[in-house]
Amino acid sequence: MNQATVLLEDEVRELVRRRGLDPARDTAGVRALVADALADYDSRSVAGLVPPVVDPEQTAKDVLDAVAGLGPLQRFLDDPTIEEVWINEPGKVFIARAGRAELTTTILTETQVHDLVERMLRISGRRLDLSSPFVDASLATGERVHVVIPDITRRSWAVNIRKYIARATRVSDLVTLGSLTTQAAAFLDAAVVSGMNVLVSGATQAGKTTMVNALAGAIPPHERIITCEEVFELRLANRDVVAMQCRQPNLEGQGEVRLRRLVKEALRMRPDRIIIGEVREAESFDMLIALNAGIPGMCTVHANSAREAVTKMCTLPLLAGENVSSTFVVPTVASAIDLVVHLELDRHGRRRVREIVAVTGRSEEGVVETAEIFALRGSSLQRAGGFPPDVDRFERAGYDLAELLMQDSGR
Repeated sequence: MNQATVLLEDEVRELVRRRGLDPARDTAGVRALVADALADYDSRSVAGLVPPVVDPEQTAKDVLDAVAGLGPLQRFLDDPTIEEVWINEPGKVFIARAGRAELTTTILTETQVHDLVERMLRISGRRLDLSSPFVDASLATGERVHVVIPDITRRSWAVNIRKYIARATRVSDLVTLGSLTTQAAAFLDAAVVSGMNVLVSGATQAGKTTMVNALAGAIPPHERIITCEEVFELRLANRDVVAMQCRQPNLEGQGEVRLRRLVKEALRMRPDRIIIGEVREAESFDMLIALNAGIPGMCTVHANSAREAVTKMCTLPLLAGENVSSTFVVPTVASAIDLVVHLELDRHGRRRVREIVAVTGRSEEGVVETAEIFALRGSSLQRAGGFPPDVDRFERAGYDLAELLMQDSGR
Protein backbone atom coordinates (compact mmCIF):
# COMPACT_ATOMS: atom_id res chain seq x y z
CA MET A 1 0.00 0.00 0.00
CA ASN A 2 1.51 3.36 -1.05
CA GLN A 3 1.93 6.37 1.23
CA ALA A 4 -1.03 8.31 -0.23
CA THR A 5 -3.39 5.38 0.43
CA VAL A 6 -2.11 5.01 4.00
CA LEU A 7 -2.63 8.71 4.72
CA LEU A 8 -6.12 8.69 3.21
CA GLU A 9 -7.09 5.58 5.16
CA ASP A 10 -6.01 7.22 8.44
CA GLU A 11 -8.00 10.36 7.60
CA VAL A 12 -11.15 8.40 6.71
CA ARG A 13 -10.93 6.29 9.86
CA GLU A 14 -10.72 9.48 11.94
CA LEU A 15 -13.73 10.94 10.12
CA VAL A 16 -15.69 7.73 10.71
CA ARG A 17 -14.83 7.88 14.41
CA ARG A 18 -15.83 11.54 14.74
CA ARG A 19 -19.16 11.09 12.97
CA GLY A 20 -20.01 7.86 14.78
CA LEU A 21 -20.55 5.81 11.62
CA ASP A 22 -20.65 2.02 11.61
CA PRO A 23 -18.54 1.06 8.56
CA ALA A 24 -20.00 -2.45 8.41
CA ARG A 25 -23.59 -1.19 8.23
CA ASP A 26 -23.24 2.18 6.51
CA THR A 27 -21.07 1.48 3.48
CA ALA A 28 -22.74 4.30 1.53
CA GLY A 29 -21.83 6.80 4.25
CA VAL A 30 -18.23 5.62 4.29
CA ARG A 31 -18.07 5.79 0.48
CA ALA A 32 -19.20 9.42 0.63
CA LEU A 33 -16.52 10.16 3.24
CA VAL A 34 -13.87 8.55 1.05
CA ALA A 35 -14.93 10.69 -1.93
CA ASP A 36 -14.81 13.90 0.14
CA ALA A 37 -11.47 12.95 1.71
CA LEU A 38 -9.99 12.14 -1.69
CA ALA A 39 -11.12 15.49 -3.13
CA ASP A 40 -9.59 17.34 -0.18
CA TYR A 41 -6.41 15.26 -0.48
CA ASP A 42 -6.11 16.12 -4.19
CA SER A 43 -6.23 19.83 -3.33
CA ARG A 44 -3.40 19.42 -0.81
CA SER A 45 -1.35 17.29 -3.20
CA VAL A 46 -1.55 20.05 -5.86
CA ALA A 47 -0.06 22.41 -3.27
CA GLY A 48 2.73 19.90 -2.63
CA LEU A 49 1.68 19.25 0.97
CA VAL A 50 1.15 15.49 0.52
CA PRO A 51 2.27 12.85 -2.01
CA PRO A 52 0.08 12.76 -5.14
CA VAL A 53 -2.47 10.02 -5.85
CA VAL A 54 -1.48 8.08 -8.95
CA ASP A 55 -4.76 6.19 -9.47
CA PRO A 56 -7.67 7.95 -7.70
CA GLU A 57 -10.25 5.26 -8.55
CA GLN A 58 -8.12 2.37 -7.27
CA THR A 59 -7.06 4.37 -4.22
CA ALA A 60 -10.69 5.10 -3.33
CA LYS A 61 -11.51 1.39 -3.60
CA ASP A 62 -8.49 0.37 -1.50
CA VAL A 63 -9.47 2.83 1.25
CA LEU A 64 -13.12 1.76 1.16
CA ASP A 65 -12.10 -1.92 1.35
CA ALA A 66 -9.78 -1.22 4.27
CA VAL A 67 -12.33 0.78 6.27
CA ALA A 68 -15.69 -0.79 5.38
CA GLY A 69 -14.66 -4.14 3.88
CA LEU A 70 -12.16 -6.88 4.57
CA GLY A 71 -9.08 -5.07 3.34
CA PRO A 72 -6.77 -7.28 1.24
CA LEU A 73 -9.42 -10.05 1.13
CA GLN A 74 -12.21 -7.86 -0.21
CA ARG A 75 -11.17 -8.24 -3.85
CA PHE A 76 -11.64 -12.00 -3.51
CA LEU A 77 -15.13 -11.53 -2.10
CA ASP A 78 -15.99 -9.15 -4.93
CA ASP A 79 -14.83 -11.62 -7.59
CA PRO A 80 -17.89 -13.72 -8.62
CA THR A 81 -15.69 -16.56 -9.92
CA ILE A 82 -14.13 -17.21 -6.49
CA GLU A 83 -16.06 -19.66 -4.31
CA GLU A 84 -14.03 -19.75 -1.11
CA VAL A 85 -11.13 -17.98 0.58
CA TRP A 86 -9.05 -19.49 3.35
CA ILE A 87 -6.03 -18.55 5.42
CA ASN A 88 -3.75 -21.29 6.75
CA GLU A 89 -1.26 -18.77 8.11
CA PRO A 90 -0.64 -15.07 7.37
CA GLY A 91 1.66 -15.84 4.46
CA LYS A 92 -0.61 -18.48 2.92
CA VAL A 93 -3.92 -17.19 1.60
CA PHE A 94 -5.76 -19.56 -0.74
CA ILE A 95 -8.82 -19.24 -2.96
CA ALA A 96 -11.02 -21.80 -4.73
CA ARG A 97 -12.12 -21.10 -8.27
CA ALA A 98 -14.20 -23.62 -10.25
CA GLY A 99 -13.52 -26.22 -7.58
CA ARG A 100 -9.74 -25.83 -7.74
CA ALA A 101 -7.49 -24.37 -5.04
CA GLU A 102 -5.00 -21.58 -5.82
CA LEU A 103 -2.33 -20.03 -3.61
CA THR A 104 -2.58 -16.23 -3.88
CA THR A 105 0.19 -13.64 -3.68
CA THR A 106 -1.55 -11.94 -0.73
CA ILE A 107 0.61 -11.86 2.39
CA LEU A 108 -0.87 -10.70 5.69
CA THR A 109 0.48 -10.21 9.20
CA GLU A 110 -0.81 -11.93 12.34
CA THR A 111 -2.27 -8.60 13.46
CA GLN A 112 -4.10 -8.15 10.15
CA VAL A 113 -5.62 -11.64 10.39
CA HIS A 114 -6.81 -11.00 13.95
CA ASP A 115 -8.26 -7.61 13.00
CA LEU A 116 -10.05 -9.08 9.99
CA VAL A 117 -11.59 -11.86 12.08
CA GLU A 118 -12.71 -9.37 14.73
CA ARG A 119 -14.35 -7.30 12.02
CA MET A 120 -16.10 -10.38 10.57
CA LEU A 121 -17.52 -11.42 13.94
CA ARG A 122 -18.60 -7.95 15.06
CA ILE A 123 -21.97 -8.04 13.30
CA SER A 124 -22.78 -11.68 14.10
CA GLY A 125 -22.27 -11.19 17.84
CA ARG A 126 -20.37 -14.46 18.03
CA ARG A 127 -17.18 -14.74 20.02
CA LEU A 128 -13.80 -16.42 19.76
CA ASP A 129 -11.56 -17.05 22.76
CA LEU A 130 -9.68 -19.80 24.58
CA SER A 131 -12.91 -21.22 25.99
CA SER A 132 -14.54 -21.15 22.55
CA PRO A 133 -11.73 -21.75 20.01
CA PHE A 134 -14.09 -22.47 17.09
CA VAL A 135 -16.67 -20.14 15.58
CA ASP A 136 -19.19 -20.28 12.74
CA ALA A 137 -20.70 -16.99 11.63
CA SER A 138 -22.18 -15.15 8.67
CA LEU A 139 -20.98 -11.89 7.15
CA ALA A 140 -23.48 -9.13 6.42
CA THR A 141 -23.21 -10.01 2.73
CA GLY A 142 -24.07 -13.69 3.37
CA GLU A 143 -20.67 -15.40 3.32
CA ARG A 144 -20.09 -18.12 5.91
CA VAL A 145 -17.02 -17.74 8.14
CA HIS A 146 -15.31 -20.46 10.15
CA VAL A 147 -12.32 -19.70 12.40
CA VAL A 148 -10.12 -21.90 14.59
CA ILE A 149 -7.42 -20.53 16.89
CA PRO A 150 -4.44 -21.99 18.80
CA ASP A 151 -3.91 -24.15 20.73
CA ILE A 152 -6.39 -26.10 18.62
CA THR A 153 -4.34 -25.12 15.58
CA ARG A 154 -0.56 -25.40 15.82
CA ARG A 155 0.44 -21.76 15.58
CA SER A 156 -1.73 -19.49 13.39
CA TRP A 157 -5.42 -18.72 13.14
CA ALA A 158 -7.17 -20.81 10.45
CA VAL A 159 -9.89 -18.86 8.62
CA ASN A 160 -12.36 -20.06 5.99
CA ILE A 161 -14.75 -17.74 4.16
CA ARG A 162 -17.22 -19.67 2.05
CA LYS A 163 -19.15 -17.61 -0.45
CA TYR A 164 -22.64 -18.61 -1.49
CA ILE A 165 -22.85 -18.03 -5.21
CA ALA A 166 -26.50 -18.24 -6.28
CA ARG A 167 -26.06 -20.11 -9.53
CA ALA A 168 -29.39 -21.94 -9.36
CA THR A 169 -32.82 -20.99 -8.04
CA ARG A 170 -34.61 -23.78 -9.93
CA VAL A 171 -33.61 -27.31 -10.86
CA SER A 172 -33.74 -26.29 -14.51
CA ASP A 173 -30.81 -23.96 -13.82
CA LEU A 174 -28.74 -27.01 -12.89
CA VAL A 175 -29.43 -28.48 -16.31
CA THR A 176 -27.93 -25.35 -17.86
CA LEU A 177 -24.91 -25.75 -15.59
CA GLY A 178 -24.51 -29.37 -16.71
CA SER A 179 -25.17 -30.88 -13.27
CA LEU A 180 -28.03 -33.15 -14.37
CA THR A 181 -30.21 -34.04 -17.36
CA THR A 182 -33.52 -32.54 -18.40
CA GLN A 183 -35.38 -35.75 -17.55
CA ALA A 184 -33.82 -35.99 -14.09
CA ALA A 185 -34.63 -32.33 -13.45
CA ALA A 186 -38.26 -32.82 -14.48
CA PHE A 187 -38.50 -35.82 -12.15
CA LEU A 188 -37.02 -33.91 -9.20
CA ASP A 189 -39.36 -30.98 -9.80
CA ALA A 190 -42.32 -33.36 -9.77
CA ALA A 191 -41.03 -35.13 -6.67
CA VAL A 192 -40.79 -31.88 -4.71
CA VAL A 193 -44.23 -30.70 -5.79
CA SER A 194 -45.61 -34.13 -4.84
CA GLY A 195 -44.24 -33.76 -1.31
CA MET A 196 -41.38 -36.26 -1.43
CA ASN A 197 -38.83 -36.08 1.39
CA VAL A 198 -35.41 -35.50 -0.16
CA LEU A 199 -31.98 -36.13 1.34
CA VAL A 200 -29.15 -34.38 -0.53
CA SER A 201 -25.74 -35.98 0.02
CA GLY A 202 -22.19 -35.40 -1.12
CA ALA A 203 -18.72 -34.34 -0.06
CA THR A 204 -17.68 -30.86 1.02
CA GLN A 205 -18.13 -28.28 -1.79
CA ALA A 206 -20.09 -30.76 -3.94
CA GLY A 207 -22.97 -28.28 -4.21
CA LYS A 208 -25.43 -29.60 -1.61
CA THR A 209 -26.71 -26.18 -0.52
CA THR A 210 -27.13 -25.10 -4.15
CA MET A 211 -29.12 -28.27 -4.86
CA VAL A 212 -31.44 -27.71 -1.88
CA ASN A 213 -31.93 -24.10 -2.96
CA ALA A 214 -32.81 -25.27 -6.48
CA LEU A 215 -35.17 -27.99 -5.23
CA ALA A 216 -36.93 -25.48 -2.98
CA GLY A 217 -37.72 -23.45 -6.08
CA ALA A 218 -40.27 -26.13 -7.01
CA ILE A 219 -42.19 -25.86 -3.73
CA PRO A 220 -45.68 -24.47 -4.49
CA PRO A 221 -45.91 -20.75 -3.63
CA HIS A 222 -48.79 -21.20 -1.16
CA GLU A 223 -46.71 -23.43 1.15
CA ARG A 224 -45.01 -22.15 4.30
CA ILE A 225 -41.32 -23.10 4.67
CA ILE A 226 -39.29 -23.16 7.89
CA THR A 227 -35.51 -23.53 7.55
CA CYS A 228 -33.12 -24.58 10.32
CA GLU A 229 -29.36 -24.09 9.89
CA GLU A 230 -26.18 -23.88 11.91
CA VAL A 231 -25.41 -20.62 10.08
CA PHE A 232 -27.58 -18.94 7.46
CA GLU A 233 -26.64 -20.23 4.00
CA LEU A 234 -29.88 -20.97 2.17
CA ARG A 235 -31.31 -18.18 0.01
CA LEU A 236 -34.85 -19.20 -0.84
CA ALA A 237 -36.89 -17.12 -3.26
CA ASN A 238 -40.21 -18.48 -1.93
CA ARG A 239 -42.64 -15.92 -0.53
CA ASP A 240 -43.51 -17.56 2.84
CA VAL A 241 -40.21 -18.46 4.53
CA VAL A 242 -38.96 -18.25 8.11
CA ALA A 243 -35.21 -18.83 8.45
CA MET A 244 -33.64 -19.81 11.79
CA GLN A 245 -30.02 -20.38 12.80
CA CYS A 246 -28.26 -21.72 15.88
CA ARG A 247 -26.78 -19.52 18.61
CA GLN A 248 -23.58 -19.88 20.61
CA PRO A 249 -23.61 -19.70 24.43
CA ASN A 250 -22.71 -16.39 26.05
CA LEU A 251 -19.70 -15.77 28.26
CA GLU A 252 -21.49 -17.44 31.18
CA GLY A 253 -22.19 -20.52 29.08
CA GLN A 254 -25.91 -19.72 28.82
CA GLY A 255 -28.28 -19.07 25.94
CA GLU A 256 -27.03 -21.68 23.47
CA VAL A 257 -29.58 -22.77 20.88
CA ARG A 258 -28.73 -26.03 19.13
CA LEU A 259 -30.09 -27.37 15.87
CA ARG A 260 -32.26 -29.91 17.71
CA ARG A 261 -34.11 -27.07 19.40
CA LEU A 262 -34.69 -25.31 16.09
CA VAL A 263 -36.21 -28.43 14.54
CA LYS A 264 -38.53 -28.86 17.52
CA GLU A 265 -39.58 -25.22 17.42
CA ALA A 266 -40.15 -25.40 13.66
CA LEU A 267 -42.88 -27.97 14.25
CA ARG A 268 -44.80 -25.37 16.27
CA MET A 269 -44.70 -22.78 13.47
CA ARG A 270 -47.28 -24.31 11.13
CA PRO A 271 -44.79 -25.55 8.52
CA ASP A 272 -45.83 -27.02 5.21
CA ARG A 273 -42.15 -27.85 4.59
CA ILE A 274 -39.10 -28.11 6.82
CA ILE A 275 -35.62 -27.66 5.39
CA ILE A 276 -32.58 -28.46 7.53
CA GLY A 277 -29.26 -27.15 6.29
CA GLU A 278 -27.22 -30.17 7.36
CA VAL A 279 -27.62 -32.98 9.87
CA ARG A 280 -24.51 -34.16 11.69
CA GLU A 281 -25.66 -35.37 15.08
CA ALA A 282 -28.76 -36.03 17.20
CA GLU A 283 -30.85 -33.46 15.31
CA SER A 284 -31.32 -36.18 12.69
CA PHE A 285 -33.64 -37.94 15.17
CA ASP A 286 -35.88 -34.87 15.47
CA MET A 287 -35.87 -34.51 11.70
CA LEU A 288 -37.03 -38.09 11.25
CA ILE A 289 -39.83 -37.53 13.75
CA ALA A 290 -40.94 -34.44 11.81
CA LEU A 291 -40.84 -36.19 8.44
CA ASN A 292 -42.61 -39.24 9.85
CA ALA A 293 -45.37 -36.94 11.11
CA GLY A 294 -46.29 -36.09 7.53
CA ILE A 295 -44.42 -32.78 7.09
CA PRO A 296 -42.43 -32.90 3.83
CA GLY A 297 -38.83 -31.80 4.12
CA MET A 298 -35.29 -31.72 2.81
CA CYS A 299 -31.87 -31.81 4.40
CA THR A 300 -28.22 -32.38 3.52
CA VAL A 301 -25.67 -34.82 4.88
CA HIS A 302 -22.00 -35.48 4.19
CA ALA A 303 -21.56 -38.88 2.53
CA ASN A 304 -19.60 -40.59 -0.23
CA SER A 305 -22.61 -42.25 -1.86
CA ALA A 306 -26.39 -42.38 -1.66
CA ARG A 307 -26.17 -45.78 0.03
CA GLU A 308 -23.77 -44.38 2.63
CA ALA A 309 -26.08 -41.41 3.21
CA VAL A 310 -28.95 -43.76 4.06
CA THR A 311 -26.70 -45.79 6.37
CA LYS A 312 -25.59 -42.59 8.08
CA MET A 313 -29.19 -41.56 8.65
CA CYS A 314 -29.71 -44.90 10.37
CA THR A 315 -26.86 -44.29 12.83
CA LEU A 316 -26.88 -40.54 13.57
CA PRO A 317 -30.27 -40.62 15.39
CA LEU A 318 -28.78 -43.10 17.87
CA LEU A 319 -26.84 -40.13 19.30
CA ALA A 320 -30.13 -38.70 20.59
CA GLY A 321 -30.09 -40.95 23.65
CA GLU A 322 -29.70 -44.45 25.01
CA ASN A 323 -33.43 -45.07 24.66
CA VAL A 324 -33.22 -44.63 20.88
CA SER A 325 -32.52 -47.97 19.24
CA SER A 326 -31.85 -49.13 15.70
CA THR A 327 -35.04 -51.21 15.79
CA PHE A 328 -36.93 -47.89 15.79
CA VAL A 329 -34.59 -45.80 13.65
CA VAL A 330 -34.09 -48.12 10.67
CA PRO A 331 -37.77 -48.62 9.77
CA THR A 332 -38.38 -44.92 10.46
CA VAL A 333 -35.67 -43.97 7.94
CA ALA A 334 -37.18 -46.42 5.45
CA SER A 335 -40.60 -44.80 5.74
CA ALA A 336 -39.59 -41.14 6.24
CA ILE A 337 -37.00 -40.58 3.48
CA ASP A 338 -38.19 -40.97 -0.11
CA LEU A 339 -35.28 -39.85 -2.30
CA VAL A 340 -31.53 -39.40 -2.00
CA VAL A 341 -29.81 -37.06 -4.47
CA HIS A 342 -26.07 -37.67 -4.35
CA LEU A 343 -23.64 -35.06 -5.75
CA GLU A 344 -19.98 -35.18 -6.61
CA LEU A 345 -17.17 -32.74 -7.25
CA ASP A 346 -14.94 -34.41 -9.81
CA ARG A 347 -11.21 -33.91 -10.27
CA HIS A 348 -11.86 -31.26 -12.92
CA GLY A 349 -13.87 -29.16 -10.47
CA ARG A 350 -17.25 -29.99 -12.04
CA ARG A 351 -20.26 -30.41 -9.75
CA ARG A 352 -22.87 -32.89 -10.91
CA VAL A 353 -25.50 -35.34 -9.73
CA ARG A 354 -24.01 -38.81 -9.50
CA GLU A 355 -27.17 -40.72 -8.61
CA ILE A 356 -30.78 -40.31 -7.60
CA VAL A 357 -31.90 -43.16 -5.39
CA ALA A 358 -35.35 -44.08 -4.09
CA VAL A 359 -35.87 -45.38 -0.56
CA THR A 360 -38.59 -47.97 -1.15
CA GLY A 361 -40.00 -47.97 2.39
CA ARG A 362 -38.88 -51.50 3.19
CA SER A 363 -36.10 -52.68 5.49
CA GLU A 364 -34.80 -56.11 6.40
CA GLU A 365 -32.33 -57.15 9.11
CA GLY A 366 -31.37 -53.55 9.82
CA VAL A 367 -30.77 -52.64 6.15
CA VAL A 368 -32.92 -50.09 4.31
CA GLU A 369 -33.85 -51.09 0.77
CA THR A 370 -33.03 -48.63 -2.01
CA ALA A 371 -33.49 -48.53 -5.77
CA GLU A 372 -31.56 -46.49 -8.34
CA ILE A 373 -33.74 -44.16 -10.40
CA PHE A 374 -30.92 -42.32 -12.18
CA ALA A 375 -27.22 -43.15 -12.16
CA LEU A 376 -24.10 -41.74 -13.78
CA ARG A 377 -22.99 -43.95 -16.66
CA GLY A 378 -19.77 -42.65 -18.15
CA SER A 379 -20.31 -38.90 -18.38
CA SER A 380 -24.13 -38.96 -18.54
CA LEU A 381 -26.82 -39.32 -15.90
CA GLN A 382 -29.03 -42.10 -17.26
CA ARG A 383 -32.30 -43.71 -16.28
CA ALA A 384 -31.92 -46.79 -14.09
CA GLY A 385 -34.63 -49.31 -13.27
CA GLY A 386 -35.92 -48.04 -9.92
CA PHE A 387 -39.11 -46.21 -9.02
CA PRO A 388 -39.91 -43.88 -6.12
CA PRO A 389 -42.29 -44.97 -3.35
CA ASP A 390 -45.92 -43.81 -3.08
CA VAL A 391 -46.57 -43.38 -6.79
CA ASP A 392 -50.07 -42.13 -5.97
CA ARG A 393 -48.57 -38.90 -4.59
CA PHE A 394 -47.37 -38.03 -8.09
CA GLU A 395 -50.81 -38.77 -9.48
CA ARG A 396 -52.52 -36.56 -6.90
CA ALA A 397 -50.12 -33.74 -7.82
CA GLY A 398 -51.05 -34.15 -11.51
CA TYR A 399 -47.96 -35.96 -12.79
CA ASP A 400 -47.73 -39.08 -14.92
CA LEU A 401 -44.77 -40.87 -13.33
CA ALA A 402 -44.57 -43.47 -16.09
CA GLU A 403 -44.17 -40.70 -18.65
CA LEU A 404 -41.56 -38.88 -16.52
CA LEU A 405 -39.45 -42.03 -16.25
CA MET A 406 -40.28 -43.58 -19.61
CA GLN A 407 -36.83 -43.23 -21.12
CA ASP A 408 -33.59 -41.34 -20.62
CA SER A 409 -33.52 -38.18 -22.68
CA GLY A 410 -29.73 -38.16 -22.38
CA ARG A 411 -29.60 -34.38 -22.19
